[in-house]
Amino acid sequence: MKQNKYDDAGFFANYSQMPRSVGGLEAAGEWHEFRAMLPDLSGKRVLDLGCGFGWHCRYAREHGAASVVGVDLSANMLERARAMTDDPAIDYRQLAMEDIDFADGAFDVVLSSLAFHYIADFAELCRRVYRYLAPGGAFVFSVEHPIFTARAAQDWHYGPNGERLHWPLDDYHEEGARQARFLDNDVVKYHRTVSTQLNALLAAGFAITKLSELPPTPELAAAWKDEFRRPMFLLVAVRKPGEYM
Repeated sequence: MKQNKYDDAGFFANYSQMPRSVGGLEAAGEWHEFRAMLPDLSGKRVLDLGCGFGWHCRYAREHGAASVVGVDLSANMLERARAMTDDPAIDYRQLAMEDIDFADGAFDVVLSSLAFHYIADFAELCRRVYRYLAPGGAFVFSVEHPIFTARAAQDWHYGPNGERLHWPLDDYHEEGARQARFLDNDVVKYHRTVSTQLNALLAAGFAITKLSELPPTPELAAAWKDEFRRPMFLLVAVRKPGEYM
């Protein structure tokens, strides 16, 4: 299933008002951790899957990437990305992540931010990314944490006065589609366990270099007090064996 909720006018309007949509990478709570997991981008050929407004594409170029391809299914997203970008070395392409087709070894770095929980076949995507990476290439991505996606409600258990008592966890091992609510719209997200995701990467041939469940930092502790009561994001860095050409 290839969803394109971002070309729905109401959904896109709500998304455009999110802090990360307005403030960019520095307004994304997980960015400091994600950034630390990226390799040196100098001279690298970069692919961004689910590039959205192009924040990561522009960051890659600002930090020395030779070229960047940003892929997104949404025309609205890419229209905004192009309006915010003045760089001929960034190539935005409208297509689904499931439909990417590049030459073997075409990229040195593949990254993705909070997009893969919208695709049904993560294992196939891992196999494709492995082929498209040059030897020694890096693959870094973030997804909603499986503890967050396990229940379709994706919400707290509340007390009689509306207080957040705990985050309920159920059906963790029952993988598959969840009809979730996001930005006042129904969206389909795909739940898969941590082990399923890591094993898919290993089966594709990757070596895992770092994992993060976004531990609290002093900078985020006040603003994200409740969010650190359970993991909301899973960040993964892997590498294709070999040496850069």
